[in-house]
Order: sequence, then C-alpha cells, then structure tokens
Amino acid sequence: MEAHSTKAMAVRAVDLCVALLHEQPSIESVSRVLRAHGEAGDLGLGEADVAAMRAAAARLREVLAAPDADRAAALLNRLLADAAGAPRLTDHGGTTSWHVHVDSTDDAPWAEWYLASSAMALAVLLADYQRVPGGLCASPSCRRPYLDFGGGSPRRYCSARCATRERVAAHRSRAASGVPT
Repeated sequence: MEAHSTKAMAVRAVDLCVALLHEQPSIESVSRVLRAHGEAGDLGLGEADVAAMRAAAARLREVLAAPDADRAAALLNRLLADAAGAPRLTDHGGTTSWHVHVDSTDDAPWAEWYLASSAMALAVLLADYQRVPGGLCASPSCRRPYLDFGGGSPRRYCSARCATRERVAAHRSRAASGVPT
C-alpha cells in the first residue's frame, strides 16, 4: 500500500490511536508507529507532542465509535473545520512523491498533522463506502479501534483473536448455564 494513499493514512491513524490510547504511549512507541508508516529522519517528537497526539487520537476514536454514517460525518466535519486547512500538494522538498496535505505547513506540529490528515482520510473513506469506515472492538475487554474496508457484513472485532476469545467465552457461558451449544 502506497504510504500516502487514503487507506494507508487511515491505517496509520488507527495504528496511532491504538498506540496512543490502548498502550503506554511514549516518544519511542509513537516514533515506532510513525516509522512503520514511512516517516523518516529525525522526527523531533517530544512529550508535549505525544500528549497532543493522544488528545487528537481520542477525537478520531469518537469517529470510529459513531453509531452511523450521519454521526461520523458530523464528527468528521467538526474535525476538518477545527484542524484542516486548504488542500495543498507537497513533495517535502523532493524527498517524497507528490501527495495532498491539509495541515497548515510541512512543518506543522505533529498533532495538527495527525488530526488533519487522519480526519481527511476517514472522511474520504466514509464518502467512498457510505458508512463509518471502522469501529471499536465489540469485546468489552478490548474496545480497540479498527478499520473495515471489506464488503459484506460489517466487522465487530479488531482481530480474529478477540472474536475467538468472545466466541469461546459465550460457549463456556452457555455450557455453564446448561443451555445447549
């Protein structure tokens, strides 16, 4: 997947949400996710950047938790109004391929870049699929965000592991209560 495609930006958004909201966020853990998604060089992340990105992740998580496309669109419109500027093309001084940015400048603060680019990617996916582009894991012990690009039935779990754990727990609960399985 090309690093600046809409899907790649959405995957990065969710991976950062998980790192910032469901793990112990640190400069190192956030840098690891950013590097895994193609960011190179000295990232210059500080503790204040991580804290601001964590707040942005919480706002993006609300979009994925939206009960329907209308609510997700309203949340995305608010995020885009708050965080995004006019679209512009950049190649970061010839170091990358041309791609669209909606943050204020190539040197915008990390949280501004993360919120603006992620909101734009999720908005494009909502427009493409006409539904919330993901969700929160249905496992009460998890609740991690995930993306759903597939057709057919919408996903309910972030991973096969969570789905299996919930199926096994339901099976054991039925067996313990004497309900035929």
